[in-house]
Amino acid sequence: QVHLAESGGGLVQPGGSLRLSCVGSGPIFGIYTMGWHRQAPGKERELVAAITAGGSPHYADSVKGRFTISRNNREKSVSLQMSDLKPEDTAVYYCKVVLPGGVNKWGQGTQVTVSS
Repeated sequence: QVHLAESGGGLVQPGGSLRLSCVGSGPIFGIYTMGWHRQAPGKERELVAAITAGGSPHYADSVKGRFTISRNNREKSVSLQMSDLKPEDTAVYYCKVVLPGGVNKWGQGTQVTVSS
């Protein structure tokens, strides 16, 4: 049984920063790829960033240079530091872990709103 809990969302003005955190529970997470996706109203969920068990990151082109993903395997956590936020970053952000067999497990989501 795997459970993910996100936190850190909120309202921020354009150019501001937020840090999202995701803490997992259950089996050891250190061998699994984890990531962050987001979903804006009326749109499909899209990948924002992912990080392998070894710490290799991948970012969507739209967030490169602005977002940084990191993980702490001992704490079973993954974080997303978001800087220079733009209105188009507004979405519900979901934490994800890729379990054996390619099965995705999702958190409940945290709202990020970028507006002046």
